[in-house]
Amino acid sequence: MKRTVGIVGGGGFGRALGRAVVRGGGHARLWSRRQASPLDGVECTTDMAAMAGCELLFVAVPSMHVAQAADALGHHIDGRHLLVHVSRGVVGEGLTTVSRVLRERTPARRVGCLAGPIQARTLEDGVPGGGIVGSGFPEVYEAVHEALGGPSLRLYQTDDVKGTELSSAFVGLLALAIGFARQLGVGPGALAVLATRGMVEASRVGVSLGGDERTFSGLAGYGDLIAAIAGDGRPEIALGEALGRGLSPGRAAEEAGAYIEGISIARNLQRYAARRGIEVPITDALADALEGKVSPPGVIERLMSRRVRHE
Repeated sequence: MKRTVGIVGGGGFGRALGRAVVRGGGHARLWSRRQASPLDGVECTTDMAAMAGCELLFVAVPSMHVAQAADALGHHIDGRHLLVHVSRGVVGEGLTTVSRVLRERTPARRVGCLAGPIQARTLEDGVPGGGIVGSGFPEVYEAVHEALGGPSLRLYQTDDVKGTELSSAFVGLLALAIGFARQLGVGPGALAVLATRGMVEASRVGVSLGGDERTFSGLAGYGDLIAAIAGDGRPEIALGEALGRGLSPGRAAEEAGAYIEGISIARNLQRYAARRGIEVPITDALADALEGKVSPPGVIERLMSRRVRHE
């Protein structure tokens, strides 16, 4: 008999996880702050104590709300529980990873993340795809694979948790930048430059934080970014396009229809890089655009006028 899988977070991705668990023959229990609309086969609750009966728990809340959710969850779980988050964010100007927040604020020690080119549609409809589970504990990967893996979803594993989390967060930011540039009419060649140099920026910062440089070239990094550029319906692309039309970040987020973590990541990443002396021109330009310090066309002009260096 398959275990009951808990999901903390009633947003689109959390609900998609619930559907995927049920489609795979398992039982899903979903917690949200407000009573969620019914989902076929998914038990919905507003009582966090109900999560205690789930050995595997997916944490599907934005990074800015993870600490609050972890504090509430921590009263009901212990070292037997496995926590796996799906956030594309980092916390604060120190770029603290979500897995660290979960370890610091709950008794759980077997923690991991689910990343790569997995979108809600992939999970809901069983569309063929792949992802990567980052954890130092094999049982975490095995539990996730049992809950979600199958003929249509290939799940790989890595013990570079930090690199996987940072890759995922920075890809979200780059997807926003790609949508922004595409809206301004930037062609395929320039988009390729933006994507590849953006991943170089991401790996520089990621390595400085303890991630493995190779992770940024794998499924959590380039693989995820390729899926975004190819058009997997990612909300970050829609947000970038709205920003490229000159909408404010608030209006653009409403149009994209989802909370986008890249908005808060951009400025924190810029400040972290400045403190460490790491060059991040793409992030600098995007962060300034988000704060209205430079016009959308000015962002592209600024990036294209930079002196070319040896790759």
